[in-house]
Amino acid sequence: MVALNADTVRSNFVVGLRDAHAVEHQALALIDRQLDRLKNYDAVAEQLRLHRGETESQTRRLEEILASLDESPSSLKDLGLSLTGNLAALGHTVAGDEILKNTFANFAFENFEAASYRSLIAMAEAGGFGSALDPLKQSLEEELAMAAWIETRIPALTLTYLDRASRGEKADR
Repeated sequence: MVALNADTVRSNFVVGLRDAHAVEHQALALIDRQLDRLKNYDAVAEQLRLHRGETESQTRRLEEILASLDESPSSLKDLGLSLTGNLAALGHTVAGDEILKNTFANFAFENFEAASYRSLIAMAEAGGFGSALDPLKQSLEEELAMAAWIETRIPALTLTYLDRASRGEKADR
C-alpha cells in the first residue's frame, strides 16, 4: 500500500465527520416526521423513540470528535439534509402503505449510516485518530442494531399491515 498523505487523510476525515453529522440531522427529521404520523404501530413508534435518543447521542459524539480536531459541523450541510429528511418523510405520506414505505426507507438509511461509520473508522485508523475510534464504533453498533431490528420485523409488519387493511382498518400508519 502507498503511504497515505496525513493532510489528505485528515481533510477527508473532517469532511466525513461533517457529512455524518448532517446525516444524523436528516435522521432526526425523518424520525420526527414519522413519529408525528404513526398511529397504529406502537412497537415501531417505541423503537423510533429509542433510536432518536441514540441519534442525538451520535450527533454529540461527532461534535466532540470534530471539536477535538479544532473543527465544527457544517451548518449548511445540517440544514440541507434536515430539509431533505423532512421532504423524504413527507413523500411517503401519500402512499397507501406509508408504514411499509417508511420501514423500507429506514432500513436502507440505517445501512447507509452504518457504511458511513465504517468508512470513518477506517479513516480514523489510517490517520491515527485513536480517540475517535470508540465513539465511532459505538455509533456503528447502534446503527447496525437498528437495521437488524427493522430487518427482522419487516415480514411481521407487512402481515400486520395486510391484516389491518383486510379488516378495513386504518393500516397505512
